[in-house]
Amino acid sequence: MRKTFLILLSGILFATSVFSQTDTLNAPKAVLPGVYADPHIAIFGDKFYIYPTTDGSEGWKSTSFTAWSSKDLVKWKNEQVILDLPKDITWAKERAWAPAIAFKNGKYYYYFSADVNIGVAVADKPTGPFKDVLGKPLVKKGALRGQMIDPMVFVDDDGSAYLYFGQGNCNMVKLNDDMVSYDSTKLVSIKPKGYNEGSFVFKRNGIYYLSWSEFDTRDPRYSVAYATSKSPLGPFVKAENRPVLKGKGVVKGAGHHSIVQVTGKDEWYIAYHRFKIPGGNGYNRETCISPLRFDKEGNILPVDVFEKLKAVRVK
Repeated sequence: MRKTFLILLSGILFATSVFSQTDTLNAPKAVLPGVYADPHIAIFGDKFYIYPTTDGSEGWKSTSFTAWSSKDLVKWKNEQVILDLPKDITWAKERAWAPAIAFKNGKYYYYFSADVNIGVAVADKPTGPFKDVLGKPLVKKGALRGQMIDPMVFVDDDGSAYLYFGQGNCNMVKLNDDMVSYDSTKLVSIKPKGYNEGSFVFKRNGIYYLSWSEFDTRDPRYSVAYATSKSPLGPFVKAENRPVLKGKGVVKGAGHHSIVQVTGKDEWYIAYHRFKIPGGNGYNRETCISPLRFDKEGNILPVDVFEKLKAVRVK
């Protein structure tokens, strides 16, 4: 009897262990309430900020942008609308998508997609209010092949800033000191294998990491890959067969990400969207955050989309 009991107990423990490793039916909750996509995460002072696309309309016809702040990555405060296209922009009224933010010259520069153009607005605070700087697009629709969307700006250690953007191709160019202009003759366009959209750049230990989303945001296979370089403008070499982020089980369409380093630490987090759980799709997506880790060689390790996020303080 005792032998039978021990065998049964061992079977239960083994089954529990296996299930705990393969349970893909219970994902952590999204960090923002409701449907938000394309999150750009950043740190300013002692707070984290997220700048997302407002989701929930077929065709992604949102007309405004919001900002969110947090002191611990877990609890987020809605800072309300920071840029309203019909009110604040003269050259576009809808399709407010995939923003990014950068700090330089004592100002906050907010780059955004609007009706498949890229614009830039400026503010004195990370929560705005933001004002259109140029009165026209920074990158106009049709300027290059593919869609003029998904801007991202990386500010290097020497203060130089670089703009990355584009769907279909990844376009790269150094910005002028004013952060709102560039020399178009020095623009570089590349298309890494699998590249679709949502490029993001960061630097770690002297290496530049360019990451992007593959497939379409309406495709459950939507995922993130990356490449590395010794220069912010490349050439970049793709990390083959090393996906950064991909869905599994109930997590579908995990992509369009951004990455942040905790101030003063080699501690990194990735913000991204997935299909809303339950019942989501490419027009109903929700924002999540997961730890991002590296191996000893500096390769990005695959993100565990089922890992529960713990509270983190900036300082």
